[in-house]
Amino acid sequence: MARALLSAIMEQLGPLISSEFALTATVKQEVQKLETKFRTIQAVLNDAEKRQLKEEAVKLWLDKLKCVSYEMDDVLDEWNTAMIRKEIEKQQKEDENAETSTTKKRKVWPLISVPNLFQHRDIAHKIKELNEKLDEINKEREMYGFELSKAIEEVVERPKTTSYVDVSDILGRGKVKDELVSILLGEGTKKQKCPHVISLVGMGGMGKTTLAQLAFNHHEVMDHFEKRIWVCVSEPFDQCRVAKAIVEALGVCDFNTTELQSLLEKICELIGRKKFFLVFDDVWTEDYAMWKPFRDALKNCGSQSSKILVTTRKCKVAKMMESANTIKLEELSEEDCWLVFSKIAFSDKDPKQCEQLEVLGRRISKKCKGLPLAAKTLGSLMHFKKSKEEWKTVLDSNLWELEGVERGLFVPLLLSYFDLPSPLKRCFSYCAVFPKDHLFYVDELVYMWTAHGFVESKGNMEVEIMAREYFENLVTRSFFQKDIWGYKMHDIVHDFAQSITKNECFIIRSNIESESDYNNARHLRLEIPKESQFSMSIDSAKNLHTLIFFDQSGYNISNLFQNFRLLRVLTLNSTMELPHTVENLIHLRYLDLLRCNEVLPETIYNLCNLQYLKIAQASNFVFTKLPQGIGKLINLRHLIGDNLVIPRGIGRLISLRALKCFSISDEDNEGCKIGELKNLNHLQESFEIRGLGNVVDVSEAENAQLKKKIHLREMKLSFKKGKDRGMWDDWVSNAFDPNDRRMERDVLVLNALEPPQDLELLDIYWYQGTTMSPNWLMSLTKLKTVTISSATKLMSLPTLGKFPLLESLTIWNVCSLKKVGVEFLGIESENKKEDTIFPKLKYLSFVYLEEWEEWIGIGGKEDADCITIMPRLQRLEIHCCGKLKSLPNFLRTIPLNELEIVGCPIIKERCQSETGEDWRTISHIPIINLLEYSIYPKFSRFR
Repeated sequence: MARALLSAIMEQLGPLISSEFALTATVKQEVQKLETKFRTIQAVLNDAEKRQLKEEAVKLWLDKLKCVSYEMDDVLDEWNTAMIRKEIEKQQKEDENAETSTTKKRKVWPLISVPNLFQHRDIAHKIKELNEKLDEINKEREMYGFELSKAIEEVVERPKTTSYVDVSDILGRGKVKDELVSILLGEGTKKQKCPHVISLVGMGGMGKTTLAQLAFNHHEVMDHFEKRIWVCVSEPFDQCRVAKAIVEALGVCDFNTTELQSLLEKICELIGRKKFFLVFDDVWTEDYAMWKPFRDALKNCGSQSSKILVTTRKCKVAKMMESANTIKLEELSEEDCWLVFSKIAFSDKDPKQCEQLEVLGRRISKKCKGLPLAAKTLGSLMHFKKSKEEWKTVLDSNLWELEGVERGLFVPLLLSYFDLPSPLKRCFSYCAVFPKDHLFYVDELVYMWTAHGFVESKGNMEVEIMAREYFENLVTRSFFQKDIWGYKMHDIVHDFAQSITKNECFIIRSNIESESDYNNARHLRLEIPKESQFSMSIDSAKNLHTLIFFDQSGYNISNLFQNFRLLRVLTLNSTMELPHTVENLIHLRYLDLLRCNEVLPETIYNLCNLQYLKIAQASNFVFTKLPQGIGKLINLRHLIGDNLVIPRGIGRLISLRALKCFSISDEDNEGCKIGELKNLNHLQESFEIRGLGNVVDVSEAENAQLKKKIHLREMKLSFKKGKDRGMWDDWVSNAFDPNDRRMERDVLVLNALEPPQDLELLDIYWYQGTTMSPNWLMSLTKLKTVTISSATKLMSLPTLGKFPLLESLTIWNVCSLKKVGVEFLGIESENKKEDTIFPKLKYLSFVYLEEWEEWIGIGGKEDADCITIMPRLQRLEIHCCGKLKSLPNFLRTIPLNELEIVGCPIIKERCQSETGEDWRTISHIPIINLLEYSIYPKFSRFR
């Protein structure tokens, strides 16, 4: 960890020395001294980090070094922030000088606090103090006689995709799995206590959870039980949290009570008298009083054949829970352990190379002592080692001599950890701030790692892409395990992460006063129950870089911005209004507001380092107004939130990678115009533009330069007019606007937009033109999904049949359309030979086309022989098209699997089995649903 931290510091020192912003020659000299001392210390860190495991004095020395390194990181960041603010001030003056005398009266940029001479001197003083501290550490270094490390360039190897982890899950556990499944499928007897509890007992890393998952997802078990529930218990055993997790697993996510009795009653109501299978994973508590309310409730609901499976490391827990069956997991046999290890280690290796390494490999696998997790971890490590020398180095490592860890399980993890490049060490150890059984989402980690500067830049590669490669690498090395909904970290791996970040990463889930010293804490997660008293000792953690704060305890939020000024990452679950003092967090890169009010403070624009701003509104009807100075957040990369009121100035944020939705204002002066998009050329993935009906000047649409947003893959265009508030209560004014100029303008605006050519999804809503044939449409050859919705004036559909990759097409509420003809298919009479129309289309839907009367087929037999139409179509839906008179003749040649016709009385009559006039056209289709009423609300897709 210390080496990883120093590597990051060294990367920043070089640019600082050459910076034009360096204050004086004296300051430069001080920085150069720092760089020299850090380099000297860096050369011995490999030896020091290994020796700290046995030598307490070395550990204390490393702790001092880490503290100084963190302080240096803070000073460097303060310096860089001053540089950024100076650049913003320069841009501010240039913009104000460019304004006309009329617009000068309105302040485009709110004032920003620019560093003064006092602040410059303060930074210089801090650097001098750090030099003195490092002098002392450097002198102490000489006392320990550390070995010098070779100067090896660390490279983060791109992981190869393999399936070896899945192969090893069941090795050596087949008999136990069959025994467990047999018990679960057994009906039991009346003599057995209800609920019937089965316990899997074994030490950490033995594979209890994996075995429970295999049984939980076994096809016979899935068919046998009517309700299946999985709950991670862990420590501490919080009765309400466990009960709520059961309720949510049963499909109810909005049951907000925190009273245990109400939760237990809800569980019984949801289970009814059905046969259930409940897994309590990772139970630690031996307190019968904690388990009794669950036992009493569960014995009164569910059938006699219901089962509860418990995984635990303690035999006493199995006894306390009155288990009818206890399965004790023993260590794998030497041969089974070798099979697990070799499946992973030798994956993708040449057979001759495997033969040469087998003897060493068997000796290494013996050191796993029959623990599946150890075998997986070591196998993952050796997968990256190619030579005999590398394998022998692992076998002979003095780390195997360590004592005091659970059966040596940390040793394989230490070996794998020390093999990681420095950036990956920091990324992995950071995960100790998350609790056990936390479900990791890749984006969540990627943004946090990047915010902390853990990810090294590599050429022109996007830093987020590099961070995802880091994560894939850690998965390949078995530090993370794939879960159904995301990724998880094994309990032992989590314990290991916490052991290497002791006194740095803390998780507090109780109001009980801790003896921990928070002065050196860098990363903290708070989940204090609502009814608990908040511990004021946490205010002493003034060096925090991460605070994940689930505010349930009435904490004075203004204290947060006074006490924790060094934060890089802040997550707040609070509906309290952010105070103006948020501007104190000048180092902040990541701000996640899980429940945000309607207004953010204007001072948020002073957070010039901010890279990730995530805003989740308290409800769908709350809109959050961003500050007028948004344009000062020049480092912002991700602006995430559904209902954001975006002011003018966002066009200056040229670093933006993610902006989910952009709303065009209907206000002439203050609102945001589409031209603001001109320079946002780094936008990626999905993007929605709302309010295109408010565009008055077509040249503005051209100025948006959408075709230059080449990293976008999905685009949604909403021509809704007026203030966009995400509701459809003003749909009448949009759908039935008689303004001919509006219809003409929508045609011109759509033509001027010209999206990028690599789009895979295009949705168009509320378009009011009578035709839709922009000249750029046919250039979008990579489209896979198209939706046209609420285009209420549209008289004919665009030519879509020639799109080579189109898989899904939805036409929704195009209520003026009367005829769908060959122009929709894209058939050209002069070029019919061997034509394929909609070659990849799988899903086609027409919904609420209330005036649609004709769906014209193709000509005679000659045409049918030379044209292939929709050869891969699987499902066709026609809903609420009451005037449609018939189906096209080419349907008889389409290999449809399913046809659904709802709310179309004429067609329903024509499609009646044997007697209907269109029956011959559809009789080959396996599934035909003819229904009276549609399940789709008419306005469900309106934007």
